[in-house]
Amino acid sequence: MLQINFIRQNIELVKQRLAVRNFSNIQIVDTILEIDDALRGVKHETETIQASINSASKEIGMLMAKGEKDIAEGKKQEVSQLKIDLANKTEKLDDLEKQFQKNILLLPNLPHSSVPAGKSAEDNEVVRQGGQMPTLHEGAKPHWDIIKDYHLIDFETGAKIAGSGFPLYTGKGAKLQRSLIQFFLDYNTDAGYVEYMPPLMVNEATAYGTGQLPDKEGQMYHITADGLYLIPTAEVPVTNVYSNEIIKDSDLPIMMTAYTPCFRREAGSFGSDVRGLNRVHQFDKVEVIQMVKPQDSYAVLESMVLHVEKLLNLLELPYRILRLCGGDMGFTSALTYDFEVYSAAQQKWLEVSSVSNFETFQTNRMKIRYKDDQGKTQLLHSLNGSSLALPRIVASLLENNQTKDGIQLPQILHKYFGASSIH
Repeated sequence: MLQINFIRQNIELVKQRLAVRNFSNIQIVDTILEIDDALRGVKHETETIQASINSASKEIGMLMAKGEKDIAEGKKQEVSQLKIDLANKTEKLDDLEKQFQKNILLLPNLPHSSVPAGKSAEDNEVVRQGGQMPTLHEGAKPHWDIIKDYHLIDFETGAKIAGSGFPLYTGKGAKLQRSLIQFFLDYNTDAGYVEYMPPLMVNEATAYGTGQLPDKEGQMYHITADGLYLIPTAEVPVTNVYSNEIIKDSDLPIMMTAYTPCFRREAGSFGSDVRGLNRVHQFDKVEVIQMVKPQDSYAVLESMVLHVEKLLNLLELPYRILRLCGGDMGFTSALTYDFEVYSAAQQKWLEVSSVSNFETFQTNRMKIRYKDDQGKTQLLHSLNGSSLALPRIVASLLENNQTKDGIQLPQILHKYFGASSIH
């Protein structure tokens, strides 16, 4: 959530940066400022009335002590009227505060100055590319055929159990999944991240904290009877570990990692991009999250990008890193780098990770703060990244490493999988 004081002091800048996002409702900035003006005015009136009540109540006590009961009774009537006025103002204040929150929550984060202008994924910038493109044998198959050949994933039984888009991993498919998760967690904890195992459901306040609500309400599975949501990513519960806390300077930076299943409705998805593991409703992902001082966050963002890049190099996958344009960025992000791996059998790039700096957008919602050198309480910056999301990693590993004699696994996975290949 943007800070109202920043908006007030930088009205044109805010509008310009929102335009980079192709945000269509820029006039809402003026609406928010008008509501805030009214809110400030009513707050001042409320405080004035309360001060008058306090003063009159004190005066009544003095008059009663002097025996001036008639004058005191007159003052009591004044106080009664003031309390009615206060109740009316308080009701108006509550209504304005609700209007303010409703509107300001609709504002996305402001893009960093380095974010390129653009409307869609076609306008993203390729930062760099790495890894070696594979040369496949004649008759190479896409992963949805490979998993059938080697009995790795059973989509039909998964659909019988839960519905379309809920894969059932079996045998070596389940083992490969477990091996990747363990490798990712070991890699992250070796880099200094502390491992968490969070709840897979969150309440509404938690979902608001990281910006999933109200922006992605229709994409989350909602358990209406209990007011809970299945998590779309570990970012949601793990970042909220520190909500409403002031973190000691000595504890910074906060570095967290977690493996969780993730649940997304993917409403409106269709076409070839949803085949096999390309897009599913339930998938596994390992996340990395940091909370740092504002002056450090962009250096930390670059270090997190390098962290994910090294992971893809260890997996021996061809990849590219994109800086997302304004029109393709997530609601909460100030700057996002996407990682894509190349699927040789599908002949397309598949997104496997996003690494983002949210600046104070999330921490303002969650009130995650620290005390600076002058002892002043300040908001931290939050960052997160996928390290990594498994479905498309598995798809690319299977497709890019297929041979006529089986699937050759990258060296780093041999000790985790207990074999060098899948036959």
